This record gives sequence, structure tokens and C-alpha cells, in this order.
Amino acid sequence: MSVSPPSTLPPRPRARQAGVATGILPPGALGAITDVEGVLVGHATVSEGDDLRTGVTVVLPYAGNVFQDKVPAAAFVANGFGKLVGITQVDELGVLETPIALTGTLNVWRVADALAEWVLAQPGNEDVLSVNPVVGECNDGHLSDIRSRPVGHEHVLAAIASAAAGAVAEGCVGAGTGCCCLGWKGGIGTASRKLPTTLGGWTVGVLAQTNFNFGGVLTVAGAPVGVELGRHAFRDDLAKPEGGSCMVVVATDAPLDARQLKRVAARVPMGLARVGSFASSGSGDYAIAFSTDRSCRVRHEAPGLRQVALLPDEDLSQLFLAAVEATEEAVLNSLFAATTTTGFGGHVVEALPVDRVLEILRRHNALTR
Repeated sequence: MSVSPPSTLPPRPRARQAGVATGILPPGALGAITDVEGVLVGHATVSEGDDLRTGVTVVLPYAGNVFQDKVPAAAFVANGFGKLVGITQVDELGVLETPIALTGTLNVWRVADALAEWVLAQPGNEDVLSVNPVVGECNDGHLSDIRSRPVGHEHVLAAIASAAAGAVAEGCVGAGTGCCCLGWKGGIGTASRKLPTTLGGWTVGVLAQTNFNFGGVLTVAGAPVGVELGRHAFRDDLAKPEGGSCMVVVATDAPLDARQLKRVAARVPMGLARVGSFASSGSGDYAIAFSTDRSCRVRHEAPGLRQVALLPDEDLSQLFLAAVEATEEAVLNSLFAATTTTGFGGHVVEALPVDRVLEILRRHNALTR
């Protein structure tokens, strides 16, 4: 197994640390998907030689047997140019029965196989005859030798073993190692929103794998950063936008069913639009949303009727806004955290020049006071 050691570079500031506080709702304590109690995130990063810049990232709804106690879930497809393994069963049954894994495009089926094997090996699953691994992807072929398909079982197991609550590593890590976003180095980003008690007190967390390279014009806090930096789609030397995809995972502790979660997931593209994405033809843009509320879990093959108290639809609007704002900030965090990367074929993707971005935002009066 080839898993890179942690970076020795000093961390770059997250968007909010740099003074870029978007939206009106407050973030959770960590500003991460792990602000939703119980959610765990793990990464395995493959960075080897000159040609491999890839990896896998896993999101676990809780530490336990998700197959036996499934969580309600739904997916929304903004642009379907992608390989989201397991989406049809999630749509049909409205539940998630494995962790969610994200990786590079041609690694998807190897990761799905490893994820299914891991689930089958869990205590209590000895008689399981069917499992629906959920694996999303972004094409990291610009920076990584994608055809070598280097992410295997050992990397998936390492990511799951490392999955934890608390702060989440961002930028060039796990599934984000080889990603490019809006003309700059992208990767993994996360953010959250914590609703005030008057609006229910629920938490919404987002984790994004950002790889929609020239699939938009970077906008930060409403300022036309991509235009002013001179790097964006449809410039003279970039006549056509590039694809590349964006995978977004949304978690909430609000008691929602699959129908309601699909409505939440459908707001993710609005958050992507806020940072300048227009979901180009070659960009697979997907959102997967799940609820961690214990009362909403579905016991595997449990007999009898279920009685679940769900949030009324009239109270969903604040969750919609939370999902939009957290998605926007997660994308910005992926850009702010990522570092300049050299990879396959000598390709170099530069890190977002944060100092120049902040200068632009000051001129547009868009920094937090």
C-alpha cells in the first residue's frame, strides 16, 4: 500500500479564518460535516512518484453497523456525467446501508468491491446476501495516472480505520488529492451550519470533493474573483469549459425521510452556483444527503409497522438555506486549503492565491468586519 505521510507544510487558512464569512447562518463548532453528531470522516491519500495523485475519502453516518440499522438517504443529480455506484437502490429504497466513499473515476469499482467486502465482514452481517456500496467519483486524470487504478482494498480499509469525529483534513487529501476547481487546485472541503433554537437547533454539515475545473467563473462572497484573476471558463485561451465533477455529501441530525432529504440535496447546486459553477456538460454534479436521527433508522428486515416523527415540510426552508450556505463554504474551503500540486505528465495546478483573493474582496467590500 502507498499512503502518503501527512504534509509538513504549514496549514493554509480556511475561508472563514481568512475573513471570508459567507451566508447568514452561523457555522457549527468545527465548521465541518462532523458537527453533525456521530458522523466520521477518514482519508487515505495516494501520492507516489511523479504520476500518482489520488486517494479515497469515506463518510460514515455513525460508528456502528450501518447495514443492520440503515439511515434514511437520498441523492440528487444536477448533471449526470459521472459514476455514482449504488444510486438506484438509494433512490428506490430511500436508505443508506454502507459508508459513502469518494475516489477517482477509474477507482470506483475497486473501491466499491472493497467497501462491500468490509460491510460483509462486519459482525452481525454473516448471513447478508446483498449489499449496496455507495461510491462517488471525480476525474483526477489531469494530475494522476488514472488508468493505473491505484486505489485498492488496503486504501479503503485504511480510510475507514482512520475515520474519526473532530476536525476534517481538507485540500489535497484523500479523494481530493488530484482534483482541480475553477482554475485552481481543488480537493476536499467541508463546512456546516447550526440553526438557532428558534429554527429547530438542527445541524447541517457538508463535505465536498471539488473538481469542476474550468466549469465556471470563481465567485467569492459575491466578488468576481475568477474574472479579476484572469482565470475562468470561456476566456480566449480557454474557449471550452472542462468537465471534472463535484461530489457533495450532506448530513443532518434533523428527523427527515428520504423524500425530504431529496429536497435538501436538491439545494446543493444552488450552493455550487454561488461559487460560480454552471454544471458544465462534462461535470458530474451529485449530492447525497442522509439523516443521523436515531428514530429514523431502518432496522434491516425488521417486521411490523414503523412509527417515526418527522419534521414538517414547513420547517424545511431553514435546512435548505443551511445546505446552500454550507455547500458554498465547503467549496471555498477546498480551494483555500489546497496547495500547488505537480503530477502526471508534469502537469502543475496552482493553489488559489489567497492574498490576491483577499485584496479583491477588500476592494469589493466583501470581507468580514
